[in-house]
Amino acid sequence: MKKLFFTAAVCLPLMACQTNQTKQTDVQNTENSVQSGITLDHMDKSIRPQDDFYRHVNGHWLETFEIPADKSNYGSFTKLGDESREDVKEIILDVSSHDNQPGSTEQKIADIYASWMDTDRLELLGMQPLADEIARINALESKSDLSAYMAYADIYSTSPLRMYVYIDQKQSDTYIVYMSQSGLGLPDRDYYFKEGEQSQKIRDEYKKHIATMFDLAEYEDSQDMAQSVYQMEKFLAEGQWTRIQNRDRDKTYNKLTFGELKVLLPNLDWDAWLSESMIEQPEQLIVMQPDYLTTIDKALSEFDVYQWQDYFRWQLLRSAAPYLSDDFEQASFDFYGTVLTGTPEQEPRWKRGVNLVNGLIGELVGKIYVEKHFPPQAKQRMNVMIENLRDAYSDSIKELDWMSDATKEKALVKLAKFNPKVGYPDQWRDYSEMHIQADDLIANLVEANRFLTKRNRDKLGQPIDRHEWGMNPQRVNAYYNPTKNEIVFPAAILQPPFFNLEADEAVNYGGIGAVIGHEMGHGFDDQGSKYDGDGNLKNWWTDEDRKRFEERTAKLIKQYDAFTVLDDVHVKGEFTQGENIGDLSGMAIAYKAFKENYTANRVIDGYTPDQRFFLGWAQVWMRKYRDEELRKRIETDPHSPSEFRTNGILRNMPEFYRAFDVKPGDGMYLAPEDRVKIW
Repeated sequence: MKKLFFTAAVCLPLMACQTNQTKQTDVQNTENSVQSGITLDHMDKSIRPQDDFYRHVNGHWLETFEIPADKSNYGSFTKLGDESREDVKEIILDVSSHDNQPGSTEQKIADIYASWMDTDRLELLGMQPLADEIARINALESKSDLSAYMAYADIYSTSPLRMYVYIDQKQSDTYIVYMSQSGLGLPDRDYYFKEGEQSQKIRDEYKKHIATMFDLAEYEDSQDMAQSVYQMEKFLAEGQWTRIQNRDRDKTYNKLTFGELKVLLPNLDWDAWLSESMIEQPEQLIVMQPDYLTTIDKALSEFDVYQWQDYFRWQLLRSAAPYLSDDFEQASFDFYGTVLTGTPEQEPRWKRGVNLVNGLIGELVGKIYVEKHFPPQAKQRMNVMIENLRDAYSDSIKELDWMSDATKEKALVKLAKFNPKVGYPDQWRDYSEMHIQADDLIANLVEANRFLTKRNRDKLGQPIDRHEWGMNPQRVNAYYNPTKNEIVFPAAILQPPFFNLEADEAVNYGGIGAVIGHEMGHGFDDQGSKYDGDGNLKNWWTDEDRKRFEERTAKLIKQYDAFTVLDDVHVKGEFTQGENIGDLSGMAIAYKAFKENYTANRVIDGYTPDQRFFLGWAQVWMRKYRDEELRKRIETDPHSPSEFRTNGILRNMPEFYRAFDVKPGDGMYLAPEDRVKIW
């Protein structure tokens, strides 16, 4: 997520979307009240399910729905996300209608939103809120100055070097300092080098955008400054790792002493850097991309202080633009919204204001959201389903014909240690030390960065916070955290089409059941499988079992490499393999749990239980994209586009072939020897 002048760096990427209950059969709806949970009017029955299941289920919607002008894509996640924001907006407006005690939850929620909505003041101020920051950059003269500002910018803007505190992946009961690459204005390092007309157009537009922003800030030599910034970013990008390289948890785990760090980056004044980092000198730390430090070291020698000033001015403007007057905000959207994602219009200001509240104090408003919008029975039903899937996964592991008993035993230990979290945290974050005011948006962002950074840095030397969540309850998503071996399902995703309290359970197993299985599957995908049940990066596989596992995943990579998204744009099978493994495993285990627990063999809306299970999966992934957004996602998103999350998985499942009588010659058919089964 783009740091807003704003949000402190947090943790390693999560892999996305224990109860003591015994296995039990889910309660079925009565015959009189039961519904299928399938949105029938989205279907296109002129398309056979045997030929294109995704369009059979979602085809009418795909043909008739127009993506809203303020969206780059739209689908089930987006719809629920919009509904969640409407709910949060009501909460904000309600607390804003009262006289709130200073320092209270209500005061913070109301005043962050008020400072965002006060556009008259933002127009009056223009660039003035950045005056002190610009003066600080203008005063940079030496490498010591640059070193100190690099640490400062990591907190409040953007820096080439990112630092944060997180769990030591090989000692999961300890926090440690991490360092990683950062500092680019384009979404990924490959944007600076990829060949082709579309890629060159984006680079040209980016340089124009930088110059436009410098023009708005009233710099006379904006074109030269833009060229200088782009030259430095491209230099940094050359030394950065690709997203595929960054997926490898072994290669990105490089524990160094602070002395060894200084040897890798001797041109940085580390005393100056530490003075602004809000942290004491660590004895050890983990550097995720060690050779990138050499790139920064060279940059400190090859670029003079004036070029560094231009670079930091740009990063400040880029980070702060959405929170300044309309001319800056619109210029920012014109590039990051329209050029990169094809979105014609900005979202209404209130929606962006809700995003800001969620981003800064998400758990404060999330607590109220849960009280108003999350029924207790949803959590109860989810906990039952999670245990049913855990049991099914256990059975599946025991039945594997390619894994040895020694590795199976350790896989079962890890599975048993999965820690499910449903709905909301058991302990809410304490924001009492964050001080918010109603009349100064930039000051609120600076204060939020200070607070969130301090909260992160203060973890060093403390016990691991097992209650902490990486998502707010009002977020429509789910995730697996390998260092805590936990699967997490925020309240907002537990709604139709993912989870329907009023529907027959077949569609729920195909929806949220497969999401549960997906997150469990991340614990056993190509990277998650490198962690043991205690969250340590530790090999628990025999060499032969790992080889057999990788033979299966290689076949899946090859399948996804062949999928065409747009003209010459293909899915990147290696980049997306973790999510594809999660999808395939999730569906296989959800189906197994469904068959072990579902007892009502009823036909609803003309579909058998097995058919409804697969329909539930396909309708969850209903989504329509703008072309620009699709191109961006292929480069930056480890998830495959929705069409391939649906069809790409189902063509590997014999159960799907039986449910819909798929035969050779059908569009969904894949020869048995080419199908992949992992878990």
